[in-house]
Amino acid sequence: MAEYKSQVWRVNVREQTLNYEPIPDSWKRLGGRGLLARILLDEVDPKCDPLGRANKLIFAPGLLVGHMLSSTDRISVGGKSPLTGGIKESNAGGRTGLHMTHMGIHALIIEDQPKEDGYWVLHLSLNGAKWEKADDLAGLGVYETAPRLIEKYGDKVAIALIGPGGEMRMKAAGIQNLDKDRVPSRIAARGGLGAVMGSKGLKAIVFDHAGGQKPPVVDPEAFKVAQKDYTKSVMEHPQSHTYRDYSTAAIAAMCQTFAALTARNFSRGTFDQVDQVDGDALREFTLKRGKPSDPSHACMAGCTIKCSNIFGGEDGRIIVSPLEYETIGLMGVNLEIGSLDSIGRLNWQVNDLGLDSIEIGAALGVAAEAGLMRWGSEADALKLIDEIRRGTELGYVLGNGAVSVGKKYNIERVPAVKGQAMSGYEPRSIKGTGVTYATTPQGADHTAGLTIRAQINHLDPAIQKDPSLNAQLNMAGYDTLGACIFAGFGYAATPDGVIRRLLKARYGWDDLPDNTLQALGKETIRMEREFNRRAGFTREDDRLPKWMTEQAIPETGHVFDVSEEVLDHIFDGIEE
Repeated sequence: MAEYKSQVWRVNVREQTLNYEPIPDSWKRLGGRGLLARILLDEVDPKCDPLGRANKLIFAPGLLVGHMLSSTDRISVGGKSPLTGGIKESNAGGRTGLHMTHMGIHALIIEDQPKEDGYWVLHLSLNGAKWEKADDLAGLGVYETAPRLIEKYGDKVAIALIGPGGEMRMKAAGIQNLDKDRVPSRIAARGGLGAVMGSKGLKAIVFDHAGGQKPPVVDPEAFKVAQKDYTKSVMEHPQSHTYRDYSTAAIAAMCQTFAALTARNFSRGTFDQVDQVDGDALREFTLKRGKPSDPSHACMAGCTIKCSNIFGGEDGRIIVSPLEYETIGLMGVNLEIGSLDSIGRLNWQVNDLGLDSIEIGAALGVAAEAGLMRWGSEADALKLIDEIRRGTELGYVLGNGAVSVGKKYNIERVPAVKGQAMSGYEPRSIKGTGVTYATTPQGADHTAGLTIRAQINHLDPAIQKDPSLNAQLNMAGYDTLGACIFAGFGYAATPDGVIRRLLKARYGWDDLPDNTLQALGKETIRMEREFNRRAGFTREDDRLPKWMTEQAIPETGHVFDVSEEVLDHIFDGIEE
């Protein structure tokens, strides 16, 4: 077997070339989100047009990807966001990250724009790059596109692809990835990176790792011991059991307790029908309906948490996989739709278009506020989604996200920061998460630092800084490692610095700090903030919408009142 070589793979879509480059020293100790930030700072003009020639689309596996560590084979995708105008990292499970590492791809950098209109499939293998016209795939949804590609290229490949939303350059477009069962269900959803991929003329990228091999490990025995310790912690952690049994929908009941749901376009924190769409209801449906429904499903090979699910109907056919809490929150609770079947059908349509269900759910909530649909109406929501599919003027307004709809119809209550819609956690009730929404360089996003599990008074504005900062640093670190948000429970519970031990065993690095996770997080956020500063962002961009500081959640009477002093200085300690 040939010696393993990790390199940067650089693709120019105008010239249709692939070049292999050695990894620059400043990139070697970074992966995933941290590596994206470094590359974007080094190579992309922060003031460039996100959908123009100067932007780059980057795929980067995390530092620990490639070894089937439980929940630690995620792929990070990045570029300048057409939605926020700033830096963007969006990550997903599935096969892509694992296969890239087995091909020796430290980072895939896609540059320039095609000379002509039209779409291509880029096939990458150890033999190089092949370009094949994708005229027959243009306009197709991801659920039709993926099987055609699998039939052509085989069922052992990984595929990253876009739907019609990305082709139409909609700012809510993501990039779908095959899961372990070859379903294009794992979406790098947020920030409009699917539109960036569309601007590069790529319908799909096929990663064919035939002949590849696992990345080498400097100290296999030490790695094996550390992996065993970590896996034991993951499997024994009570949260792993909760998510395995009830999937991410388990969080719905907790949010109801805190009045932190996002009901009726973020006007209420509770939902009368929550017990029809929460984790208990989802589990009951999947168990009662039987196969192929499954309340416990792994999106990545080797994952022991299995927080995903397969949601099927009474007819024994799959409605969608997975049905996640964020979709339930934004396309269900947010629209006052209290039926999992209805939410699942909406979810399938949005997935097929290759769009972010959080952003589209928020856009539909603003549309309902504008009188474009009735609250609680699946039929009305489907009609609006069909506008997106047909590429009508209204469809583009919706497909460009919540802020786009608010501007078009002069709606004040738009739940967004830096142009990106908030996730399914009400920031006036979970104020630490509100701090994260406001200050993360990524735009409003719970995966940048959710604080709902912090053992604090979530309504006290004076104590939210440290929980948010700690969560943001940890999550930036996990995203740089390639770890799922739920892997954090296991890593945190494993004694003796398991992250440092894994990295030392994998790479031979002897000089890692004790808190390696937060060190990676600090470096990543410093770079992200610098990119945004160069792009023109100021402190005024680190704010929640003004209406959230004035309009109270009725259940608690609270507004978002964390001081601007806190928001302005949250990162002071890491930028010295």
